[in-house]
Order: sequence, then C-alpha cells, then structure tokens
Amino acid sequence: MEPPRGPYVEIANLSASSRGSFAITSPAKIDIVMQRLKNEAAKLGANGILMHGVGHEAAGKMGAQIDVDGDTGHSPYGVGFGTSAFLLRENGDGVAIYIEPR
Repeated sequence: MEPPRGPYVEIANLSASSRGSFAITSPAKIDIVMQRLKNEAAKLGANGILMHGVGHEAAGKMGAQIDVDGDTGHSPYGVGFGTSAFLLRENGDGVAIYIEPR
C-alpha cells in the first residue's frame, strides 16, 4: 500500500477481479484477485505491486424455485419453495513496479 523506500519504476496500472473463480468466501476471492494481479505483474517484468485497494462489487443474483402441484388437476392448491442469493465478487487494483536492486 505504501511505496518502497528504495528506487523503483512504475510499469503499468493493473486491475483484476475474482470473476469466473469458484471461490465462495471473501478471503478466498481476495486470494484469487491477488494471485491474478501477481501473474499480470510478472508477465510485465515487475517484481512488486503497489496496491491501491481491494473491494467488493455486485456480481448479480441467483435464484432457485421448486413448485409441486397435484397431478389430478382437481386441486387449486400447490406447494412452492424458493430461495435467492445476492452474489458479490472481489476486485483490486494497483501499479506493477520494478524495485531496483541495491
């Protein structure tokens, strides 16, 4: 989160999200974001990331429903169950940096 004390060069701004991962918990999603940022930085020749932050964003919602009706057709009653969940994904951004050796 804070620049290193020694000399460094900024290479590129980076951003990543947990989108498409199978992680369920927020810490697991943050781990995915951090790994993706590290991979992108390494591809650019960076040996560090100066993080701006990590946060959540809405990723959508998911719902499911089960209906059970009588097969006789004579009953106006039925039974139904439903549930829904609001999905969040984590995202993060920072600057890929190259810290010069001392």
